[in-house]
Amino acid sequence: MIDRIHDSEEPTQMQKLIKTVCLISALALLGGCSYVGVYKRDLPQGNLVTEEMVAQLQPGMSRQQVVNVMGRPLLEAPFDANQWDYVFRLDEAYGDVQQRRVTLTFADDGRLTDIRREGDFDADMELRPQDDVGPAVDSASPTDDMPGPAPRTLPESSRTP
Repeated sequence: MIDRIHDSEEPTQMQKLIKTVCLISALALLGGCSYVGVYKRDLPQGNLVTEEMVAQLQPGMSRQQVVNVMGRPLLEAPFDANQWDYVFRLDEAYGDVQQRRVTLTFADDGRLTDIRREGDFDADMELRPQDDVGPAVDSASPTDDMPGPAPRTLPESSRTP
């Protein structure tokens, strides 16, 4: 009789163990599938190109005048030194991707001959400051802790008794 009772308890305990292991495995798998929001931020890349900058460009300008208005180009064509590309791309964290491109072509004498635009220059791109980026800044200035100039002392010979 003792053996029969023992035999009947064994499958019950094994079933409980199997159910417990399956439940723990299922909870572990479901826990890994839960969505936790990921922090994203706006990602600007390239040269900021505005309508005001492009409006200042005029055919006949020299390369240096263009650099003064637009800055150095992001891309200079490797096989054609007479073409400069200014590309700006803003990948908004929870929005769209906006892209602007200005291609400038120069004559052999270094004068601007052609201005081509791609993208929406009428829409204003809002570049939001990234307040939480970088190390925390204390209100004190970093130069506050620097030692000042050493006090000047007169040499022994010049002191009066």
